[in-house]
Amino acid sequence: MLHRMALRVLPSLSLAVTEDSVRKRKRIVMFVPGLVAFGIYRLAKQVMPLADPLVLLSVSSLVAVMTALLAYRVGRSASWATIAREDGTRLLSWLAGWIGAVYGLQLSLLVLALLWLVGYDYLQHPDGPAMMAIIISCTSVARDAFEIGHVRNVSLMGRPVPTFPNGVPLRAMLREHLAPAGSWTTVGLVVGAMAASLGLAAGSQQIQALIQVAAVTLLGGGIALCAYLSGAHPSTPWTDTLRRTAPGELLKYWWWPGMAFASTYYLVVLGGLLFMLRQPGVPTGGAVVGGAAVTAMMGLYGYYLGHRRQVEDAQTPQLTEGMLRCPFVMGILGKSPTMGAAIAAARGSKV
Repeated sequence: MLHRMALRVLPSLSLAVTEDSVRKRKRIVMFVPGLVAFGIYRLAKQVMPLADPLVLLSVSSLVAVMTALLAYRVGRSASWATIAREDGTRLLSWLAGWIGAVYGLQLSLLVLALLWLVGYDYLQHPDGPAMMAIIISCTSVARDAFEIGHVRNVSLMGRPVPTFPNGVPLRAMLREHLAPAGSWTTVGLVVGAMAASLGLAAGSQQIQALIQVAAVTLLGGGIALCAYLSGAHPSTPWTDTLRRTAPGELLKYWWWPGMAFASTYYLVVLGGLLFMLRQPGVPTGGAVVGGAAVTAMMGLYGYYLGHRRQVEDAQTPQLTEGMLRCPFVMGILGKSPTMGAAIAAARGSKV
């Protein structure tokens, strides 16, 4: 789900996908696949054993693959021949495999795990959870694939997009900044294992899982925040940046994407243990390994997002506070794609 974080944290991407015209199209792109997914669920229910978790997840992933490709084409605003020529099979394979199949699978497990936590067990009552797993997964994949297609489209039209939301910039960062990124990943491993060990003495499986989710959420979000500050300001100790940043700004990033995605990833882990591995509950070993992996990932992703923010700020013209407070000047500059990115960068530079 790194692409989702990048689309909202990095100014060049966030500005591109939150324009009013894009939002209007996105609502339609999400609504239509949701209706189609409901129809597919009703049809699949008649011919497939959707009460089997592996069958349900396979159907959900297949629907997500088709949705990702079609939504990407809408965001791309081009024919398939043009997309194949300009984007290539590597990008389309990543889109279908990662944004479609893998992301769709994760979202379905997230839905099933959330329902299990509130006592609505898919294995006992499969119809409702199965329907929600397919539809919610489909609409979320449609949203993100559309946004990625739009980002690709505007970048080909000449708008500066320093970070395309796939794994290429992450791999480049690891080659150049392996030591600091590895340090935050290691810290996340230790903290996550400790967090997921909490609540093991609680009564029911749901109570244990709720305590673990809360601990991983709070600590994983904190790791992501600190790693982000370290990546965004590599020449300054992250503790100094933490002290200088307003508490309200810190809370915003700690909450989203920090805590939001730490909890999301851990719920996906729970869903995998319960419904893919068919565990009767959340085993201690699985909880510890899952918690460690989640917070390690949050440390790595937090540092990566901070690093890319630092790269974008270095490439984007900076605006003074006086210009930011002048509506007339901002209205003129906002019509320029380059200066639009600068506006977004300046407004978000507090964190």
